[in-house]
Amino acid sequence: MKKKGEKTEFKALATTHLSNSTPLLQKYTILDAPQEVAAPTMVACHTMPYAYAVFYCHYTISKSKVFKVSLGGENGDKVEAIAVCHMDTSEWSPSHVSFRVLGILPGTSPICHFFPSDNLVWIPKITTAQAL
Repeated sequence: MKKKGEKTEFKALATTHLSNSTPLLQKYTILDAPQEVAAPTMVACHTMPYAYAVFYCHYTISKSKVFKVSLGGENGDKVEAIAVCHMDTSEWSPSHVSFRVLGILPGTSPICHFFPSDNLVWIPKITTAQAL
């Protein structure tokens, strides 16, 4: 994480399944208002399809926000999900899959996505003194 500063301490955020069942592909409902996580910067790490743990990690220059979102599944499962919202998409390619799926144009709306439980979002640890 040299890009973010050699002396910066980080913490990892990940989606957590609070139920003991195996995560299923199902519909979820947002249970409470999303809580923004104070994160001046972040690095997103996505798993890659290899026989061992390999992550593709990246950061964006444009403004992004990180949220914790409580979700409830159709089968009663509870999930504490991590979501990232890209607040300015005006510099994204108009052919980006997100615009086709959502039917919007670059720069017209933030684009948010939930992270599966095997992905990580690294954010700097913020002490009380830094937050003041």
